[in-house]
This record gives sequence, structure tokens and C-alpha cells, in this order.
Amino acid sequence: MKGKLFIAFVALLLMSCGGSTSPKPTEADKPAATDGYDPNRGEGKFTKVEVSPALDVAKATSGEKVYGVKCGSCHKLSNEKLVGPGWQGVTTRHSAEWIMNFATNPDPMITKDPKAQAMLEICLVRMPNQNVSDDDARNVYEFMRKNDGIK
Repeated sequence: MKGKLFIAFVALLLMSCGGSTSPKPTEADKPAATDGYDPNRGEGKFTKVEVSPALDVAKATSGEKVYGVKCGSCHKLSNEKLVGPGWQGVTTRHSAEWIMNFATNPDPMITKDPKAQAMLEICLVRMPNQNVSDDDARNVYEFMRKNDGIK
């Protein structure tokens, strides 16, 4: 009796988990590409950031202060995740434009950018808009370069 009951249960389970009858997604089902969006630059006003090979120490020092006030509670300087991802190596993974656009304009980036969306899936917390000024974003980027070993 137990054997027949077990077989009936397995058969019922298999039938309830059967294949879906809904059609497979088509190209029309995919979200439309955002016209003019550049995943290497991100979404925002920074289209070309001039970065010299040598570190701008004054900007890095100013950026470290901004980090202490607006960034350090969520981001470690190592590769370890705190609330947000760690910053070690960030300037090798993203362009200056992408980083500065994300720092000053995170909401549209999270909406449109696959890299930002992937980070959200890992961190599970949207980066809040910290109202980082353009100058502060540039200084923070230079501090990130210092953290990544640029001299």
C-alpha cells in the first residue's frame, strides 16, 4: 500500500511540475534598448574625463574627505563588500566617466546599466543619491585611483 501511495504522490508531483505551456520570449518581449546609452560611460553628464597617468594628490586628498563623509559607511577600501561593493580595483573595472556618472546620478544608472544592476543583485541595496557634486565626484575618483595604487 505504501508503495502505491508513494508512486501516486510522485506521479502527481511530476504532473504539477510539468512544462509550461506559455510561449518562449521573443525579441518583442525584451526591453527596448535605451537610445544613446553607453555602458562604458553610464548615464549622466560626464562624457570625457581627462585623467593624467600620475595621481593628482590634492584631488585625492579632497576625495578621501568626501569618502569619509559620504562613502565610507557603505564601501570598504578593500575588495570586501560592506553594504555596497568594496572599492579595491574599481578604477580598473570601470571608466572614470562611468564612476563619476554613477556617483552623481545613481538612479538612472541602476535602471539602465547592466553592471549597476548586477551589483544591485549582489548587494541588495540601491545606492542612495548622496548629492555628490561634480568636483567631489572627480576628487573621489582620484582617491579611488590612489586606493588602487596609482602614484
